[in-house]
Parts: sequence; structure tokens; C-alpha cells
Amino acid sequence: MAEYSALSLLRNAFSGNKDWKPAWRKPDPKPAYDVVIVGGGGHGLSTAYYLAAEHGITNVAVIERGWLGQGNIGRNTTIVRSNYLLPENVRFYEHSMKLWENLSHELNYNVMFSQRGVLNLAHTPAQMDDYARRGNAMRLNGADAELLSAAEVARKVPGLDVSGSARFPIVGGLMQPRAGTARHDAVAWGFARGADRRGVDIIENCEVTGFLRDGDRITGVRTTRGEIRARKTAIAVAGMTGHVMKLAGIDKLPIESHVLQAFVSESLKPFVDTVVTFGSGHLYMSQSDKGGLVFGGDIDGYNTYAQRGNLPIVEEVMSEMVAMFPGLARVRLLRSWGGIMDMSMDGSPIITTGPLPGMYLNCGWCYGGFKATPASGWAFAYTIARDQPHATNAAFTLDRFKRGILIDEKGQGATPRLH
Repeated sequence: MAEYSALSLLRNAFSGNKDWKPAWRKPDPKPAYDVVIVGGGGHGLSTAYYLAAEHGITNVAVIERGWLGQGNIGRNTTIVRSNYLLPENVRFYEHSMKLWENLSHELNYNVMFSQRGVLNLAHTPAQMDDYARRGNAMRLNGADAELLSAAEVARKVPGLDVSGSARFPIVGGLMQPRAGTARHDAVAWGFARGADRRGVDIIENCEVTGFLRDGDRITGVRTTRGEIRARKTAIAVAGMTGHVMKLAGIDKLPIESHVLQAFVSESLKPFVDTVVTFGSGHLYMSQSDKGGLVFGGDIDGYNTYAQRGNLPIVEEVMSEMVAMFPGLARVRLLRSWGGIMDMSMDGSPIITTGPLPGMYLNCGWCYGGFKATPASGWAFAYTIARDQPHATNAAFTLDRFKRGILIDEKGQGATPRLH
């Protein structure tokens, strides 16, 4: 497959753009593979890419029940950051950040990674103390962080209400300058193209209906396009993990499925050049290259597999947006959607071997799945190839819940919807 370059753009411009080849093939499934990855989203595709690129394992199939990227990878607010407190999380997400920084070049595909920074607003002195602690922890673990005063925040984002009469007065903020946004669809397409170029089969419209077994060992999958045998079967299906694992006879996992809504406004002239988060609630927003505001908030509190949410969360998110930017009160909402989050018991992911022989599990990403896409695939590929976790994901095992060694970033306890 041809490299994308300025020369190829020029050549195709002169031919009326009629000679572009598909970014990936549409193969029929083979009877057997070394590795079958269930889930054609960001994590499944990145895993396939790194299996081929880092470990030389190319006899791999990624099977997706619908069209590639139709799940959470195409339904998020595109934010990339590593501003975590706990060492296990900040080290993992900082590794992901470093992969993001070279991803477009490595994939030969523009994922539109924009390091515009992420600004967490503080509304009380206690919150500023908390941000100082988090910023110090980030720096100790190799991430970048800057603590900003209220005046510095006002200069950075002039549209904010920083007056003394604001409903939630702004006293400062924590900035991670290297953080930013990426285009979610392009990430899926880039990893799909990169994996396909290395010989991976990407099989769309192929839903898993069951698992093949030899005793307790998983030896492949039954699908709507026939049986596919595999030495190793990897699961990366986000909020559908519980449903897929039931097909393997596992009906209890330390995760719950919730819907997370995201929103896009009508296009506006540029007025915010960073990602801003609201400190007195749960709201995060940025402005896309097309001018629309991309923003989201809390998950809906009930368990669901629906890819749409309900109005109370919409109202809460809009009210927080207006509290932060009063000038946006008359801006119209263009569209909204929902992705199914797999909320874990401690708010941190699971990247592990098992829980059955021949099976590998990647789930429990809560709100953090998109920003982790490169590192998740990198670490999951290592775990599959070596049958043991890398130091980067060694803490994210399934048995940590049994052993009581939790990674509870928010300190909310075993209540998935609160993470």
C-alpha cells in the first residue's frame, strides 16, 4: 500500500483523486489464526498493530460485529492527557502520551493530535491544594504540570467568567501543556491501516456468538461468519465486555456498563484554544477544527447497553457550561451521542491474561479509554505475545480486586458509577 505524502497528494490531485486505494482490505476470515482480537475499536486495532509492529505476530484477525470504529472510539470527546495522581496511572498514561506524540509519523496517517493543553479549573483554596499535590505527583512520575493563578487562567482563556460574582469563582487551575486532543475516527483508521499493511486481517460485520473450547481452554470463536480457531483469543470490547464474557460462561466481572454522553455545538469562531474542565462539577470541553464545541460530563447513573442517554445529564452539562462560559448561553446544540463505558470497581483498567486459559482481557477503562488507546494496545500486545504483563500494566490485573490492591484514583470505593 502506498505511503501517504505530499507527492502522493499532488499526484492524485492531477488524476482527479481517482487512484486512491482503500485504507485497509476487506478479507474473508481464515479458518485459523495465531491471535483473534474481538473488538474493532481503538484498543483492538492498536493491539493488532503493535502485535505486528513490535512482536512480529502478523497472523492476526480483528473481528468487529459492525463497521470498524462504530463503538466508543467514534463516540468520545477526543481528549488526551496524563494528569493523574496515582503512580500506576500517571506512569501508564504518560507512556501513552509519548506514543501519541509520534503516532501520526509512525502510522503514516494524520490522527490530528493537537497538544493544546488541558486546564483543570479550581474554585476553592482546598482544590488548589489538591491540584498542587497532583501536579507534584505528575512531575515526580515524568509528566508535565503547571499551577496557574486566577490571573494566569484569565489570560489563557479570556472567555471564562473570572469575576468575583461568578456562581463558582475561579481561584486558579492546573495546566498540562503537552495534553490536548486528537481526531477519534482518524485514530481508528490509522491503526486499521497500519495493522492491515503488516498483514493483519480486519473482518467487519462478524459478530461473536460463542467461544470454542477444549476443556477450560479457549481455542477460538463462533461468529456469524463461521468458526475461527485461534491459539490466543483477546477481548477488547469496552462496555460490551460483560455480554461477550457471558458467552464464555463468565457471568461475574468487577465492572458495570454505563452510557457516557458527548455533545457538539454549532460552529463558532475560535474562542478557546485549550481543553478546559469545570472544577465544581464534571464538565470538559474543547473546540474542534470545524468550530464546534465538543464537550461532555458525567455518565448516566443506571446500567445500560444503550448508546444514548437521558435528559437529566444533558441539563446538568449545559448548566455547568453556562456557569463556566456565560456567553455561550444562546449557542445551539448540534448533536449528541453516547458510548458504553465499562466502569471498573476502582476506576482503573484491566489488562491481563485470563480469566480462562487461551484468553486475554482488556476492559474497565471508565472515562479513560480514548487517551489510553496507544498504550493500551502496546501493553495488551506485550501481554498477549509474552503471556505476562509488561511493567507498564503489571498493576492492572484482574486479581487485584481479590487481593485488595486497588488503584482508586478518586477514592470513591467499590461504586463503579462514581469513578
